[in-house]
Amino acid sequence: MSKIIVLPGLIDVHTHLREPGATQKEDFETGTKAAIAGGYTAILDMPNNPIPTISPQALEQKINLAKGRIYADVGFNFGATPTNSGILKQVQDKVFGLKVYMNHTTGDLLMEDADALERVFANWIKGQPIMVHAEGDTLKKAINLAKIYNTKLHVCHISLGEEIELIKQAKSDGLNISCEVSCHHLFLTETDAKRLGPFGMMRPPLATAEDRKALWDNLNFIDMIASDHAPHTRQEKETPGKIVNGVPGLETSLLLLLTAVAERKLTIDRLIALTSENPRKIFNIPEQLNTYIEVEITKPYTLDPKPLFTKCGWTPFEGMEVKGKVKKVTLRGKVVFSEGRKLLGPFGQIIYPSIARG
Repeated sequence: MSKIIVLPGLIDVHTHLREPGATQKEDFETGTKAAIAGGYTAILDMPNNPIPTISPQALEQKINLAKGRIYADVGFNFGATPTNSGILKQVQDKVFGLKVYMNHTTGDLLMEDADALERVFANWIKGQPIMVHAEGDTLKKAINLAKIYNTKLHVCHISLGEEIELIKQAKSDGLNISCEVSCHHLFLTETDAKRLGPFGMMRPPLATAEDRKALWDNLNFIDMIASDHAPHTRQEKETPGKIVNGVPGLETSLLLLLTAVAERKLTIDRLIALTSENPRKIFNIPEQLNTYIEVEITKPYTLDPKPLFTKCGWTPFEGMEVKGKVKKVTLRGKVVFSEGRKLLGPFGQIIYPSIARG
């Protein structure tokens, strides 16, 4: 029997909308259409574009490109480099987090130099998080820097049991630390990566079944679920010798989580905390008045990529059985998405942190 549930609009702090510089993969229009169709009414965009968001000028360019074209509300994260720590205060009121890439991934923002990392942690404002891509042992370095500089630390896309143990210990020690997990690490493993081939390649990579179980077993220590929506075209994924890491996720994450609710692996209250309440609180995201989504717990059906709004047009979850659907999305009192894939807009707004500076 189906069941209609009303949820607050979802918030995703970790998306890659690919504009400017890689609009063959996604752009502000298609990415925010995918967000709304997936139940996300506010999303934060990451900085590692081919034209990276690492200067006030690049940030303004991105804001101007998005204006008038977005279907969901969009805010921005800023990228750290070895040389831009001196200008961070210039953007502090316009961005939600500072992303520090401490492991290899898409883009050219890798930071490994110890002195440069210390400058970044020392110069970032205290009210907003430093977001780290820090896999395995690198996470220990990030936690240590956060302790030294009393930094609000957010750990992106954890995938390993050993990582959640480090975070649990840091929380126990009183560190101001939060973390996120993505649905590909909650629902897929390295076995799926072999089956999917290039379409299962991402950073961090899919891990073992034991790691996946550790994430589920410790979900109470995880602060939020983020899609890490990172689309690439099929052609890019299938080009021999070309390695492109990342998978789309904005339109499938909620469906998978509702399936977990149907299977009693997750409660509705915990789903709301992970996808709305905690992201808003930790990232100081402004409230969206009269904004909510209606979802349905349904009979099982098979995920089909054909109706997806994302420009890349595929999903690693193709063929998976799910039990959830997004029926309606209301943004500031206006119905912007309804059953039958009817999408209206663009009615999204550029958002900025709601935080008072001392």
